[in-house]
Amino acid sequence: MGTFIGHVYPGLFLVSYGLSQAIVVSKAVIFSNALLNPSCPPRNQGRWARLWEISYRGLLKMVMGAILIAYEISCIKGGLVLMNRELPPRFMYPKEWQHLTMFILLALSGCVEVMSKNLLPQRCVLLEKGTLVLTFYVLLMLLVSHVQDSTGVELQTHSLLILVVFLLMLVLTIELWATNASHLALIETFLFLTMGSWLVQAGFILYRPVTGYPWQDDDISDIMFITTFFCWHVMINALCLLGIYGISSFWHRCYRPNWKLAGSTEAPYYTSTEGPIYKLLPEVEQSEKDDQAPLLSESSP
Repeated sequence: MGTFIGHVYPGLFLVSYGLSQAIVVSKAVIFSNALLNPSCPPRNQGRWARLWEISYRGLLKMVMGAILIAYEISCIKGGLVLMNRELPPRFMYPKEWQHLTMFILLALSGCVEVMSKNLLPQRCVLLEKGTLVLTFYVLLMLLVSHVQDSTGVELQTHSLLILVVFLLMLVLTIELWATNASHLALIETFLFLTMGSWLVQAGFILYRPVTGYPWQDDDISDIMFITTFFCWHVMINALCLLGIYGISSFWHRCYRPNWKLAGSTEAPYYTSTEGPIYKLLPEVEQSEKDDQAPLLSESSP
């Protein structure tokens, strides 16, 4: 990860993940649907039903984690060894091992998501969220240790990244007790977008400056502009979320009005921590029972 590609590729993955999640959250907010993580199987049991049930997000995490692991190992000439052969032996490549740990956590998070959605009898959203929270707790510790020997531009860049990871860790922790809160999902999506775009920006700042000249650690103007660029990323990502919500709202209201009608007639799902998921009966059945009540009273002596 200590290269241009090592920062840009994970950043692009997080940006794409945030954009896809922004579409899902926008749809949930538009239709006032609090169930962002349904644990019920779909009604469609056709030929392609199993294909739609696959956790593509989990598979993408696994594939991306495996690619980054292979890339990190290939960047070290002679292999990624843990300790040298000198006396006394010393640890080798500490930052590279931290990068490798981050990528392994990403792949494991994808494995848990696939197992929860496709292998367990019933999807366990709490297991997925708990694994993701644990991943960010470990990631935060690794990043804090990662900047121990950093100074100047590198320290400022990674400090802002640590801030985003810390806030994301807090939001994910709160979501353990509020799984289907759309406003928390919106904040989570925004932080994922900010984390991804800032990783891409960090790759250009540290390894490929746009001007062709490296940033100066002893120049206070360079340090201050790093924070300014970060604030620009925050504003741009907020506008991006607002734009996605606006486009989604316009599209669903103008071109998919029947979706909202179908969603209003659909019986809501409720989750219970002590039992299975129950589905409320539609109001139509209740009205039919009310119509049959006078007939029964007339026929009775």
